[in-house]
Amino acid sequence: MSARGAALRLRPRWDDGLAQRLARSAAETEAGAAIRTTDVPGWLAERARAHRFRVTPIPFHELDGWGFAPDTGNLVHHSGRFFTVEGLHVRTGGPPHLEWWQPIINQPEVGILGIVATEFDGVLHFLLQAKAEPGNPTPVQLSPTVQATRSNYTGAHRGTPVRHLELFTDPHRGRPLTDVLQSEHGAWFHHKTNRNMIVETGAPIDAGADFCWLTLGQIGRLMQVDNLINMDTRTVLACAPVTFGDAVARHDDTEVRSWFTAERTRHDLHGRLVPLRGLPDWTIGDRSIEHVPPRYFRVMAVSVEADNREVRGWTQPLFEPLERGLIAFLTRRFGGVPHLLTHARVEAGFHDTVELGPTVQCTPGHHGSGTGPAFLDLIRSAAPGQIRYDVVHAEEGGRFYHAENRCVVLESDAAPADPPPGYLWLTPGQLTALLRHGHYVNVQARTLLSAITTGAVVL
Repeated sequence: MSARGAALRLRPRWDDGLAQRLARSAAETEAGAAIRTTDVPGWLAERARAHRFRVTPIPFHELDGWGFAPDTGNLVHHSGRFFTVEGLHVRTGGPPHLEWWQPIINQPEVGILGIVATEFDGVLHFLLQAKAEPGNPTPVQLSPTVQATRSNYTGAHRGTPVRHLELFTDPHRGRPLTDVLQSEHGAWFHHKTNRNMIVETGAPIDAGADFCWLTLGQIGRLMQVDNLINMDTRTVLACAPVTFGDAVARHDDTEVRSWFTAERTRHDLHGRLVPLRGLPDWTIGDRSIEHVPPRYFRVMAVSVEADNREVRGWTQPLFEPLERGLIAFLTRRFGGVPHLLTHARVEAGFHDTVELGPTVQCTPGHHGSGTGPAFLDLIRSAAPGQIRYDVVHAEEGGRFYHAENRCVVLESDAAPADPPPGYLWLTPGQLTALLRHGHYVNVQARTLLSAITTGAVVL
């Protein structure tokens, strides 16, 4: 053996102690290193008062740096960066919808959603930021340490640098606990991907007044409050490598992956970007791009004033859903082991057509009794004692305006043990194992999973 070969040091393929450290953090629910859980909403309100942040809807002609491209009518930024609003034409191989057109956000760059972790008194804490976004229904929510598009962190906005970014771009600054590419909303983004990261530092960092250290258990308690934990925090925490002790399940992991691969291959969906101008069933007005008749969502524009962001003021388009949505997991025990009923969802903006979603993901106002997706009526008729989780969470406020979902976990023995095609019972551990890889579990299911991984939901 060469001297160089002898000097190489082999290491374990995984950290056996990490799951225990995460479990200990999840058990600490009352007080962290610097702030009590009950004081966090007041701290967020104080941070909101400390900064000027104003959002005003505006007509499209008041957008600064944005405009409709002469050839396509696409809504674009003059720099060619950030994102564009384009048209999408979708064809499917079968019902319920064979063909449709819609506006969609095209943002091919990969953003970073990163949370810093470190230990205080032997307990892992996570660094979250009090951050305002133009589309938030409550302006300031708990966001990741870093939440930045590539355009932002490479300086396309000509603003100040993104604080703490180096902890996620320099591999020598910390140890990754999770690092995986995940999709965003497949109904509103075309092939959008973000890098979801948790990086542990050996010592606490000088965070700043708009940041706070919280345990996983504290975050779980705060996940029980409407519109307090933002979407980007939820998706990152869903990817944390927690364990649930579910060594047995209805289906073994190889069977799950085979079923999922079969779901991807059996669906026929073709989506192609088309010009926004002349998009069938949609009209472009002075203040909005809307479906005719008004339905689903609209595209609008806002002007933003902010004194604590990389840029003090800007304008941008936002997508605004017309009604609140519903995302829900049905849960049931088999042999004493909790399972979640997942749905292989087809969405036009996914890279691979299908990702695992919650049991129900829809806008209930679009469906009367007996006319909606499978299991919607079961959610609607649930008794209060069956509900394990029922909280309203906002979607990403940097691209969506007042987009909210009612997020529900419902225990029901009425849910069929052998569900219809496209549905499969998985344990929480099986889902979190899939989240170590990209594009298996959609962002709506990740929101509900984050409530389980942080202890906000006890199954």
